[in-house]
Amino acid sequence: MDMRTPSRAAGRLRLAALLALPVLVFSAACGSGGDGLKTGEDIASVPGDTASAGQDTARSGTQGGAGDKGAFYDAQMTYVQCMRGKGGIKDFPDPKLSGYLDWTKIDEIARRPGNQEASKGGKRGACGTEMSAAMRLEPKRDVQKEYESFLAHATCMRKHGVSKFTNPTLSGGNVMPGGDPSPAAPQIDTESPAYKQARQTCKDKLLDGLDGMQ
Repeated sequence: MDMRTPSRAAGRLRLAALLALPVLVFSAACGSGGDGLKTGEDIASVPGDTASAGQDTARSGTQGGAGDKGAFYDAQMTYVQCMRGKGGIKDFPDPKLSGYLDWTKIDEIARRPGNQEASKGGKRGACGTEMSAAMRLEPKRDVQKEYESFLAHATCMRKHGVSKFTNPTLSGGNVMPGGDPSPAAPQIDTESPAYKQARQTCKDKLLDGLDGMQ
């Protein structure tokens, strides 16, 4: 796992904290605008220490949890059921077949009055335990491919009119998603028709599971 209004940014950051992914860093202040932006051709390799390959997921170029797809899906369904119950979001959507949450649908629900908790782990974070359990079972992912996906998406967003959308960055083998250069004081109007059109046009640039992160 956008396009954030201040409230949605806070919700997504809280969600990131609950997920507690081992090496994927959710950073609100990643990248920089203007001259600091890389071009779509500036795809760096993930830094690594080959001597310790296989011991550290960041240095070996993979990230995510330790589960398989079936276990991950089942754990996500447990989270979904929690969200529909004590989480207070009765129409919280099923996960995709891949097990990842459908952030397009979740964001639509979160915009409805009284449903802001849909993107925050339920009312008062009621389903944080179930969410964390699911993320521990997330299959391994390739850091380089995720970086390239985030970069392609950011490049597409700028190409389609969202000029301030920043690139992702790599730090110590961790991927920091791009987006608004100043989430605390947003510079991108995520409710504008131009932004929404760009998001629709560029959504396929993001790998499955990354749509809630940038």
